[in-house]
Amino acid sequence: MPELQLAVIDVQPGAAMESQSGLQLLRPRIYGAWMQPAGPKRAAAIVMHPTSNFMGHYLIEPLAARGVACMGLNSRYAGNDTLLLMERVIQDLGAGVQFLRAQGYDKVVLVGNSGGASLSCFYQAQAERLTIEHMVDGDPARLSPQDLPPVAGLALCAAHEGRSTLMRNWIDPSLTDERDGLSCDPALDMYDPRNGPPFGRAFLARFREAQQRRYERVDQWVGERLRQLRGLKEPGSPRDEVFVVYRTHADPRFLDLSLDANDRAVGSVWGAGAHGARAVNYAASQMGRITSLTAWLSQWSPRSRADGPSNLARTSVPTLLCTYTGDQSTFPSTRDAWMAAGGSRIRNVDIAGGNHYLAGQPALVQETAEVMADWILSL
Repeated sequence: MPELQLAVIDVQPGAAMESQSGLQLLRPRIYGAWMQPAGPKRAAAIVMHPTSNFMGHYLIEPLAARGVACMGLNSRYAGNDTLLLMERVIQDLGAGVQFLRAQGYDKVVLVGNSGGASLSCFYQAQAERLTIEHMVDGDPARLSPQDLPPVAGLALCAAHEGRSTLMRNWIDPSLTDERDGLSCDPALDMYDPRNGPPFGRAFLARFREAQQRRYERVDQWVGERLRQLRGLKEPGSPRDEVFVVYRTHADPRFLDLSLDANDRAVGSVWGAGAHGARAVNYAASQMGRITSLTAWLSQWSPRSRADGPSNLARTSVPTLLCTYTGDQSTFPSTRDAWMAAGGSRIRNVDIAGGNHYLAGQPALVQETAEVMADWILSL
């Protein structure tokens, strides 16, 4: 088996003060770990997430063993999405594609795992037709077609629809005071056993309606606050700031397995059982907890451009979807959204019983790699 290699890739500068590291600001770089098989350079794949460290991804070695060079690539926001801009992440991904092309790989495919699925589709949609001139907040995007070379295909696995969809479906509607993470309306609390599971239709309707209202209130406040900051005329006035979004891990599907039923267990990808999921909901480290105004707009907002299925529909390349049927964060409705967006270009393969990370499931890792490598090499 070939050795894992380190990739150090220069990328375009981002926003002022987007990093506390002066070195990263002066010469921004991203890092990847990759492995290539011996023999002819037939195809290469990149697996990347907006913020997770994918340099140790479980598909790197098994894809390389099957003839597909694979790189787990990190964005400039690895480990911290507080200031993350999806428009800048696709620029980083493009640098990775250029790197593999320079190594002699003409056929490059994006492997979109989990949050990397919407990222990959966002990338390819803009690579095929660049439409973005400005960030969501109005600042220049500074993207060019040269930054985004198109790829030959998209292979998606454990693919959720995107960060904005997760926030819409997971934000906790029972919170009553955005300044107090303990505030709660028990009538809307999915973790209060008096409400279920199982959850009745009336509760679910109230829950989803209140969830949407909270989501829209936060988004409206973000827009108003950003306009307020940028209306300040004093030299050195702030153009952005961070804020806290409490309790972003409340989806009734975590507890009620009859909703959008698949092979999953009760709980979530980060917490086992009902108590584990509730602990994640209150945790200090979880999804979108601390974000800047501009990062909210780019990642979590209904105004985000990084929705996976809508971007997939704008692409023209072949697409593979590997559905992990034991996943606690993607569901049959998620698969259906991808399939509708991909139309005749998309093929679905169920990985029976697969959890979100294929954790403790080495045979399913090999099965996924086999399916994916065969599909990539056939393009």
